[in-house]
Amino acid sequence: MSSAIILFAHGARDPEWAQPFFAIRQLLQQSLPDTPVCVAFLDCMQPELDAAVEQLLADGINQITLIPMFLARGGHLKEDLPKQLGSIRQRHPQLTLHVSSAIGEEDAILRSLADWVEQEHQRHSSP
Repeated sequence: MSSAIILFAHGARDPEWAQPFFAIRQLLQQSLPDTPVCVAFLDCMQPELDAAVEQLLADGINQITLIPMFLARGGHLKEDLPKQLGSIRQRHPQLTLHVSSAIGEEDAILRSLADWVEQEHQRHSSP
């Protein structure tokens, strides 16, 4: 079974906004060289999720892990994403699609962010 990863982000009008996601993709490609990793967007940027899935299917992928790159599970993850996934699953019943929790719901991510904030605070605090 050929598998891939999609990093799913909101999108923005400013292309620089997406650079952290492309940096994460690059790091993943280094550690998982045989696994395609792509970034897909909900809005404002390309590719959108449907197009990314279609391209992966055309490349012979039949298993996708979708990682929502959102700090919280708001309306986009509660409403928009399930609608898109329902449509994708209906069109491609052969596709195995695992959706993780939002990155901000993961203890390891929250701990890393808290550690970074603490280091920044200590670096800029008076002795």
